[in-house]
Formats: sequence, C-alpha cells, structure tokens
Amino acid sequence: MELGITTFGEVTPDPNTNRTISPGERLRNLIEEIALADQVGLEVFGVGEHHRPDFAVSAPAVVLAAAAERTKTIRLASAVTVLSSDDPVRVYQDFATLDLLSGGRAEIMAGRGSFTESFPLFGNDLNDYDTLFSEKLALLLKIRESERVTWSGPHRPPIDNRGVYPRAVQEPLPVWIAVGGTPASAVRAGTLGLPMTIAIIGGMPERFTSFVDMYRDAGRRAGHDPSKLKLAINSHGYVGENSKEAADEYYRPYVGMMNKIGRERGWGGFDRAQYEALRSPRGALHVGSPQELIDKILFEHELFANDRFLLHVSVGTLPHEKVMRAIELFGTRVAPIVRQETATRAAKAAVR
Repeated sequence: MELGITTFGEVTPDPNTNRTISPGERLRNLIEEIALADQVGLEVFGVGEHHRPDFAVSAPAVVLAAAAERTKTIRLASAVTVLSSDDPVRVYQDFATLDLLSGGRAEIMAGRGSFTESFPLFGNDLNDYDTLFSEKLALLLKIRESERVTWSGPHRPPIDNRGVYPRAVQEPLPVWIAVGGTPASAVRAGTLGLPMTIAIIGGMPERFTSFVDMYRDAGRRAGHDPSKLKLAINSHGYVGENSKEAADEYYRPYVGMMNKIGRERGWGGFDRAQYEALRSPRGALHVGSPQELIDKILFEHELFANDRFLLHVSVGTLPHEKVMRAIELFGTRVAPIVRQETATRAAKAAVR
C-alpha cells in the first residue's frame, strides 16, 4: 500500500499561543514538510485548494512545483483541485508543467469542493454545482488523451481543434476523483475507470463499504479491469510518541477548526467526548501512537482493500515542529509495518 500526507496549509491562530503565522511562513513550512515526507519514504503528498483566509494554498500546482525542486521520488498531488470552478485547459497545463519539472510525479485529484468560495470568485453559479463538474471532468479527460482538442458544452466557450501544451511526461497524466459520500460520485468514478479517493472524516469507516462496492461494480459493468480501479482512503489524523501525547496535542487545533466550520454550516458543537469517540479503534479519526495508527489503517485495509492511505495533517494549526515530527513518525514507524503487512496479505491472496 502507498502511504502519504495531505494538508490544506492552515493559517489560523495556534490555540496554545494565539499566534497566527503569515501565509508566507506557512508556505515555506509546507515545502519543508513535503521535503521531509520524501526523505522518510512516503509515496504521496497532496495539497488542497481553497480561496479563504484560513488556508494558505489557492494554487496547489505552484506550491507543488516549488516542492518538486526539493524532492526526488514522492508523488505530488492536488488534494483537491476544485475542478468545477476552474478551467480544465489551465488545470492540465499547470499539472503537465509540474509533471515535467518533477520528472513524472504529478497527479490531479479532482473534486467538486466542500467549500464554495471559488464559485462566485470565478463567476460560476452554485446552481450548476453538479453539471459544472461533469462537463469539466469530461473536458479534462479529453485533453489528457489528445494533444489537439475539439469541444463544446454549455458552461464553456467551444474549442475548435486547438493544441494544449505542454504535454505531461506521464501518459496519461493521473487523474483521481475525490469524493465524500455521494453514491453517484462513486458510480461515475467507476464507470470512467478512474482511481477514487474517499474522504472518511466522521462516523464509522464500515459505513463506506457499500460505497466502495458501488465504485467497483460500476467499473466492472463498464468493462474496466478491476485491478485498475485504484482506491485511496483519506482521513484526518496525527501521530505522536504515545496515545495521550498525540490526543492532547491534536485536540485543541482540531476541535477549534471543526467548530469554526461547524458554525459556518449550522452544525452542532464538537467536544472532547466526541473527539475521543472518533479516535477510538473503530472511529474515523487517526490520532494516536504509531501502533494505534498501524492498527486502524490495517483494519480499514481489511474493509476496503485500498491501494493508498493518506493522513490529513493537520486540521487547525499545529506548531511546525510538531507537524514535522508527526510526518517523521508516520514515515519511519507506521508506513514500513503497514506496507509489510499489506504486502503479506496480497501474497497470501494471490496463492489462494
């Protein structure tokens, strides 16, 4: 199994000091975090796109291009690209450029976006939320398949046999579909034969098993090789030296951010009891000691037979040195054991 990190690059007050670092400092810290993830052998680092003051990254490809010069092997992904409010031509060009700079390590993780600030910012109507994504995904896939493109659709001016450059090193440039929990999204990813990332950030992971079955069933019905239907699980989390230390360090940043978003969306408040329930052995939150993360990742692998696990660090602002230590622990103490165990399971399954 591949293991990696995702982040949104929070720019929020540190709950312990009430200090908010500048976006510039946060971005410089982020490049160091990506470089460390590469050094400790993690396979993927994903950076999200947002257009609001509490996140520093609005242009993931730019950040990842800077990271490409500091890294050697780690794959560099958006997490996510809000495709519904972007131009697929420009998205392809940005990530093809990243692919060239990184020697073939770029990936697009395309999603509709759980935040909606980008829609009015770029002149899109939220009433077209679903159709925008469908149309722009179809155009992005057409661009990656062909150097010259002819296209027409209701949400974009037509393209008449125009070339899109530069072309990526990878053929095709990887495009993952990122989904939350909408069955239609899983069916679409499977029908198109695209790899899928599920964000599991609440409740019990077991409730997503039927969702994964829909994805794989749709892929088989569409005639895609089941081995090509790659699946990633993405969950909030943090790893510390021991369970109590990790739980205590992560609690205030995590709950502070979740309650902030909750107030915006009309959710109820989040407290320590709910937090502890989420980080229990069958909860969605991956916070604890290295062994606790190993156990939870392997439990989910039994459920989903996923090809990737991505740990989202952090939710809310943690000190940079704490994030760096969490990445180090994840790469050196969690990832090797998870890889070994999942490889053993795969070998046993092949024999049967």
